[in-house]
Amino acid sequence: MVRRVLSLLLILIWASACSAVLRSAASAPIAPATAAATVTSTAPATATPGVTNTPVSNQATPLPAQPAAPMTGELQFPIRAAFYYPWFPEAWKQQGMDPFTHYQPDLGYYSQDKLSVIRQHITEMQYGKIQVGIASWWGQGSPTDKRFPSLLKLGEQMGFYWGVYAESEGTGDPSVDAIRSDLTYIRDKYAQSPAYLKVSGRFVVFVYAEPADSCAMVDRWTQANTVGAYLVLKIFPGYMNCPSQPDSWHQYAPSEAVNQAHQFSYTISPGFWKASEAQARLDRDTAQWAKNIQTMIASKANFQLITTFNEWGEGTAVENAKEWSSSSGFGLYLDALHYDGNLPLSYSEK
Repeated sequence: MVRRVLSLLLILIWASACSAVLRSAASAPIAPATAAATVTSTAPATATPGVTNTPVSNQATPLPAQPAAPMTGELQFPIRAAFYYPWFPEAWKQQGMDPFTHYQPDLGYYSQDKLSVIRQHITEMQYGKIQVGIASWWGQGSPTDKRFPSLLKLGEQMGFYWGVYAESEGTGDPSVDAIRSDLTYIRDKYAQSPAYLKVSGRFVVFVYAEPADSCAMVDRWTQANTVGAYLVLKIFPGYMNCPSQPDSWHQYAPSEAVNQAHQFSYTISPGFWKASEAQARLDRDTAQWAKNIQTMIASKANFQLITTFNEWGEGTAVENAKEWSSSSGFGLYLDALHYDGNLPLSYSEK
């Protein structure tokens, strides 16, 4: 599983004295690999089903400037958020593959040690009406932890919110004390920022879990939460029957186009094509994506989630890429989010 392999990779790179050199070398764009075609309607001469094409200027729309916005530290439901992965450049190289993806990101094979990359990502998410980035977090001192202050800094400048996606359950069963230590760390180091997502005055922490997890996982997190976190745990079979309940639930299963966890959350995925697999588990279809956005909004679920903004290894990204570029400069998937799935008749892909 990409997540487990990557966790070991991140730990090794973090511990290595040459990690800085690797980051520097990986930050330069490398020659794009040829991507196999599983994206629906991305060739310039091919129209997306259900979308009327009209001639438009070939000049991409300039990226909008994002003025500094006052941060309240609080958002009201429904909240649109995307899962975000601050693990590049490390994650471009996995399982003997470099780059570990079928696709060609518009920014190249970037490093998130560059503030310009994070700034561009925030701009793209804001264009897609995404209010929050749920950043994969692999623990205190990890590379993802070291990049989180930069996310918050630019979030404060650009009026964009961030929350942590705690990944510790993906590699084991952390103890109550270990969980409490992480929650305390997040509260003290990050949650004080006005750009850190809060609901009802409480800092929000999403928690990944394995499908085989059970109510024992819920017990550990609720017992550890003596610091006032707003916990959003990942669902598993029978989750609503657990005696202990978190504040909310979500599903992370991007090989499925849609998932709903009662009124807690509604999650949509544009596709799933893991770099090490010959066939996509979920083919990309921009017309269906637009419909799924409409259904997500109509659900009125509290958290309206996108898997993912930039998980390139599993091929679930909505970040702009050569394979789905558009005349807006943001790409087909963010265009559909920008229009809430209701693309205007004047919309043109190219």
